[in-house]
Amino acid sequence: QVQLVESGGGLVQAGGSLRLSCAASGSDYSINAMGWYRQAPGKQRELVALIPTGGSTYYADSVKGRFTISRDNSAKNTVHLQMNSLKPEDTAVYYCKTQYRSSYWDYELWGQGTQVTVSS
Repeated sequence: QVQLVESGGGLVQAGGSLRLSCAASGSDYSINAMGWYRQAPGKQRELVALIPTGGSTYYADSVKGRFTISRDNSAKNTVHLQMNSLKPEDTAVYYCKTQYRSSYWDYELWGQGTQVTVSS
């Protein structure tokens, strides 16, 4: 069984920075990809950034040049989302999602979500 633990988030003024972290743990699994999504009130959940294992990172156009997704070199199966130059429109609940393989089956798992609020 794989578990996800998210951390980070909070309240920041426009132009500020925050870092979100997501750690996957468990046994007998391999990560295919990890990503961050967000959902603002009244809007659909959208993909923010994705980092596939062995592939290129993906960013939504709205965050390119401001957000960076990266793997933690010292903590296996942990990714970070560095968010710089935050804007009020970045306010949302941010969710980590992992796509993983276990016992020849592919699964996906969502984190519990963490609130990011950017004040103007």
